[in-house]
Formats: sequence, structure tokens, C-alpha cells
Amino acid sequence: MIKFIITGICLLGIFSVSAQDLAAGTVFEDINQNGKMDSGEKGIEKVALTNGREVTLTNSKGKYELPLSKDMIISVIKPSGYRVAKNADNLPQFFYIHKPEGSPNLEFPGVEPTGKLPKSIDFALIPSDEKEDFTSLVFGDPQPYSQQEVDYFADGIVAEVEGIENVPFGLSLGDLVGNDLDLFNPYIKAVKQVGIPWYNLLGNHDINFDVESDTLSDETYEAHFGPANYAFNYGKVHFLVLDDVLYPDPRDGKGYWGGFREDQFQFIENDLKHVPKDHLVVLAMHIPLSEPDGVDTFRDEDRERLFELLKDFPNTLSLSAHTHIQRQDFFGKEEGWMQAEPHHHYNVGTTSGDWYTGKLDENNIPISTMRDGTPKGYAFLNFNGNEYNIDYKVAGKPANYQMEVFAPKVVAKGRRTKAGIFVNFFMGTEGDKVLYRIDNGEWKDMQYMEEYDPSYVEMVYEWDLTEELMPGRRSSNPIKSEHLWRGNIPTDLETGKHTIEIKATDMFGKVHMASDSYRIAKPIK
Repeated sequence: MIKFIITGICLLGIFSVSAQDLAAGTVFEDINQNGKMDSGEKGIEKVALTNGREVTLTNSKGKYELPLSKDMIISVIKPSGYRVAKNADNLPQFFYIHKPEGSPNLEFPGVEPTGKLPKSIDFALIPSDEKEDFTSLVFGDPQPYSQQEVDYFADGIVAEVEGIENVPFGLSLGDLVGNDLDLFNPYIKAVKQVGIPWYNLLGNHDINFDVESDTLSDETYEAHFGPANYAFNYGKVHFLVLDDVLYPDPRDGKGYWGGFREDQFQFIENDLKHVPKDHLVVLAMHIPLSEPDGVDTFRDEDRERLFELLKDFPNTLSLSAHTHIQRQDFFGKEEGWMQAEPHHHYNVGTTSGDWYTGKLDENNIPISTMRDGTPKGYAFLNFNGNEYNIDYKVAGKPANYQMEVFAPKVVAKGRRTKAGIFVNFFMGTEGDKVLYRIDNGEWKDMQYMEEYDPSYVEMVYEWDLTEELMPGRRSSNPIKSEHLWRGNIPTDLETGKHTIEIKATDMFGKVHMASDSYRIAKPIK
């Protein structure tokens, strides 16, 4: 990684003198895009920069100063209307690593010694025509444990969006790999093929486990991706990317816990001071703020403190992955949210799905449906000013595939049955309206329920009922889905085939349709 760091120094250049206990430099408008501040190129004022704790703004000449330490990353918080250069792997170059002595000796290497601090750490910003109406692409948990699983990710997910247009950047929500940090480079090479600038964040499977302090758990991540906590702007949206994995767990020194260190809270607070209150703040993290099934996965006081810092921002969204399910959470006053409108936290379905399990598809890639019945896939975040909506895209399926319908194949005419029509509405949440009708009849409400998705149950237990081994690996046992609806199935119609139609309206007002059929037959006495 030393080659990468040296290249970064060359791009930043050396232009002015800084005090020994300060890092200093200039943020400038790079008109000719050569990474150097040439004659005629001017500094840019009021651009935010951070050392991971303090945040400062450039002066009228584009100059800044930040406190210096022996283990520090200086990063520019990209303002709207500009872009930063990207390296050959499409990773945005918005930071400078200062580790004179390098990372500690670790199982997976970290940053090589960076040597003496340059007299000036300068950042080039390139003018860019940014629209307030834009879409970003989000991956949850690629999490390959082997090169074969990197290939599954590349062939089953990346290939589908390779060369995508009108999407200015993408973001992976952690667990970029599965504990083997030597897979960072294969992961980077895979995501490079999407062809757009790609941001990343740290997950619990991306950390250095052979450390005693949380501040050192991201050394290998830093060597490949830069700071684990950073921010950038696009249009009227402020993105705040955070490492919320506390390792080792401060309670017992074992495992990990969701939450933030004090220096991270100082960064968040200092960063938000420079964000207009009418902008949308999007927080991206790995471990969700919610705690499914009452398990203590996130430090409560940290969530409350984060909500305190966001109390004056009426437009917010937070993102996570980690759980390998898809879930919508809404935090209100009872959960510590300090505004009238609840805060939306979206736990995104994963690109690895159920950890690359399940039957193999026609391309010999595991179908990997998640335990709540959500197929593996990725999300598009659509922004319009400070408003947003979300589309979940199931890998390998048309964009309009937003529901899985389960119904019996045949029922006996005139006989009561406990069978039903089940709809797994992947982006759904309690309160959404899901309707069904039979044969163009009257639309009826379906009942929301938290239950096992029968279509996933059928898929899993096929592995246990078969008498011959199948290619691939058995899927995980089902868990109760939080986006499942049920309707009664009529048996008093004429014998023959009957059409089922489903109409679901999501939280953004988008209407989605699906269909299925069943058959009514004369009962066998």
C-alpha cells in the first residue's frame, strides 16, 4: 500500500509551511485536473476538513490548519458542486494518511510508515455539475470468505450493474469481506467494474482482531480505503459515514458491540455545525441502530446521544446492513427521537444474501435468499433536494419484482381451509397498504403479520426432505419476516384456475403489483 500513499502525496503537492503541531494546506479548484495547484488556480473558501475529531473551514484563500497527531488521517469533506479525483480502482481520493511510524505489527498488514509530514497537505477539487435530483447505489455486506465467494459477488451482483449510467457514486455498508482481510484487494477489483466512484465503510468482519484498542481495529481497512469516519456532500444531501463497531466490546473485552467512541462523537458534532439545517443528513453505518428481538446489539446511550446531535435537522435517514435481512425502523419520542416526525432507519438487504447459501442458479451462483424471505440484492437511493425514496432491486430479477406471493396450488371446492395467500413485500413495513383480489373482483385488505415466510420455509426444508444431495449449501433456518401479509383464499368459486392479484403501496406512495393463481377442484371423497 505504500505505493498508494506516495501517489497521494504527489497529487496533494507541497506549497506552504505549517507549524510543527499543526497540519496545514490549501483546498483549491483544480481546473486542469492535474492534481496540482497551478498558476491561476484559486483556493476555495469555506470547505470543511477534518482530522477525525476536529473540523475546520478553509479561509478566503482556501487555506486551513488542523491539530496534528502521530496517528491521523486528514480528509476533505467534499462540498456540493465539486468532485474529488479517484484512483485506478475508482476509490475517491479525499484523504491523506499521516502515520510516521506506520501501523503496529498485525496479522493483516496496515499502513506502511508515511514519514515526515509534508509542509502542505493540499486537496484538489474539480468543478462538477451536480444535480439535486440524483440516485446513489448501495450494497449491503458483500462478505466473501473465499475467492470463490468474491466471484459469486462479482458475477451475481456487480456484473448486473457494470457500466451503470446516471448514478454518480456507490457505497458499500460494511462487511466488505469475511474476516480474511487479504480479500480486500479482490473485493476492490470486483467493485471497480461497476465503473463509478465507490465509497466504503467498516464492518465487524473487516476489522483487525489482534488488537487491544478499538482505535487500532481499522488499520488494514485504512491502508486500503482511508478513514473509517468521513463525510461528503452531494446536492442538498450530507453523507456521514461512520464506523459503529466497538472492538473489543468495552463491557468484557470480547467480541464487538454497536456504538461510537468519544472522538467519533466529537467528529459528528463538529461536522454537523457546518451542515445547513434544511439539508438531508444521511448517516451510513454497519450495525443497525435498532435492536431486533430485544438483543442488546447497540449501546443505548450512544443512540440517544446521536439523536441529540440530530435534533435540529428535520430531514434525516440512516442506513445499515449487518443482519442479512431487510427491515424498516421508525424511531419516535419513545425511542429517544426528539422531533415530531419519526426518524427512518433502513436496514438494507445484502448482496451476499444468506451468506451465499441455497440452490445454485443457471449461472452456478447461490440464490442466497435471506432468512426473512428477502432475495439478495441492492438498493437505489433516489434524492430530490432534501427528500428521498428507495428502490430495492432483487439480483437477477426485473425491477418490478418487489413481492413474493405464496398460495396453495389447489384447494377443494366448498371446503373451509386454513391455507392462505401470503405476500412478502420486500420493502414493506407495518402500516403499508397491501390489497388482493381474485378474478378482477373486489379489492380486499390483507392482514399484516410477523411470521415465517412460507415460500422461504419451503425452500429451506427441501434440503432436509431430499434423498439426494443438491449442489450448494443449505440455507439458514427461517426467522419471522417483518414484511409479510396474509389473505384468506376463497374455495366457494367455480372449479378451475383463478387469478390472484396483489397491489401494495409502499411508504413513499409507490404502487407495486404482483400476481399468482390457484386451482379449485372437486373434493375427493
